[in-house]
Amino acid sequence: MFRRGYIPFRGQNCRNSKSSGGVIEVVDDRFQEIVRKHSFLVVDVWAEWCGPCRMVAPAIEDLARDFAGRVTFGKCNVDQNPALASGFSITAIPTLLFFANGMLVDRVVGALPKEAIKARVMRAFGTG
Repeated sequence: MFRRGYIPFRGQNCRNSKSSGGVIEVVDDRFQEIVRKHSFLVVDVWAEWCGPCRMVAPAIEDLARDFAGRVTFGKCNVDQNPALASGFSITAIPTLLFFANGMLVDRVVGALPKEAIKARVMRAFGTG
């Protein structure tokens, strides 16, 4: 199990990405494909047991609707997708990863309110 400050190094069977209320599911085995497919992508790295992650989830859902057609929002469960967490040296959750044209352009560690996340999206991608 993933714990704050600990990156698991165990194999997992990865599922395909699927949509969940406007937010896509980001999984280890399709991560590169997802990043290439979406010009502007925000990935919420989270876990079910994480209280702050549950607090951020509604903001991510709202922002996915607010930025529909301009920015894609995704969620990656670290317990089910440890390679992504390891690859980006994620040691605390929630972590938001911001990708523009396949490149990591920003990262936020910790729970932020919706308006603060929105401001980071606008700054990272120059979109409003």
